[in-house]
Amino acid sequence: MLVTTLILGLVLGGTYALLALGLTLQYGISRIMNLAYGEFTLVSAFALVALFKGAGVPPLLAIVLIAPLGYAVGWILYAVMMRPLVARAGDAGRLDVASILATFGLMFLIQGGLLVTFGADFTSITYLDQGVNVLGVPVALNRLIAFAICVVAGGGLVLALGRTRWGLALRAVAQTPGSAPLVGIDVNRVARQGFALGTALAAIAGASIAMHQTFSATDGVVFTMKALVIVIMGGVGNVAGTLIAGLALGLVETFVATAIDPGLTLAATFAIFLVVLLWRPQGLFGRR
Repeated sequence: MLVTTLILGLVLGGTYALLALGLTLQYGISRIMNLAYGEFTLVSAFALVALFKGAGVPPLLAIVLIAPLGYAVGWILYAVMMRPLVARAGDAGRLDVASILATFGLMFLIQGGLLVTFGADFTSITYLDQGVNVLGVPVALNRLIAFAICVVAGGGLVLALGRTRWGLALRAVAQTPGSAPLVGIDVNRVARQGFALGTALAAIAGASIAMHQTFSATDGVVFTMKALVIVIMGGVGNVAGTLIAGLALGLVETFVATAIDPGLTLAATFAIFLVVLLWRPQGLFGRR
């Protein structure tokens, strides 16, 4: 039972970690608390289903097509909607309030569009759902693919942030946005890149989730809350911390579901969140 819990928990945690990566970039670098994050995830999930069922595009190819579109949407959204908020806010506190209110409205706008377009019924596809034996535990192949996508995206992002000039610029804006211009960094351009990359990661996460999970047009708030919990636990803007927190949350939820009661998984998630928020508000891997 322990091996089963570990393997299934890590696979679930990989999905959670991938889901939260984009939000930690958007908030950590662009200072935008995007409450519509889950809706962007859902848009890409429905896009994958439409491409697969309507045009016969294989889901793995669809992800390759959806990711750059997500980046483009994030880039345009930041220029049209978020940049004016940043310019008017003046300080981080006002920007938090402004971004929360703006994206709260955007959340309902996107959700309404999804409901009108796809309805309120649950949606899913059947794709590579055959079981694969992992240390004696049968795991659906599509879930393993989603976990592999998380490893590639997360590992690549950690390497890029730590070993490239582009990553250095992103980290500089995340840590000291006021001082970054002094060394020639265009904070607006970097913030836009961070927000757009976060949207692309949301698109990849949504498409990955669509391969193995049933969802509906009203599930965006659940995705947003899960991502927010992981971001706070891992430390805002800390990509490695987000990956570890996502994997840990998957393990906890799987343990609670198998050993106690599946109905208590959400309660366990928010109990951990409250403990971290009270004991270490900067996150498990954030700086004091």
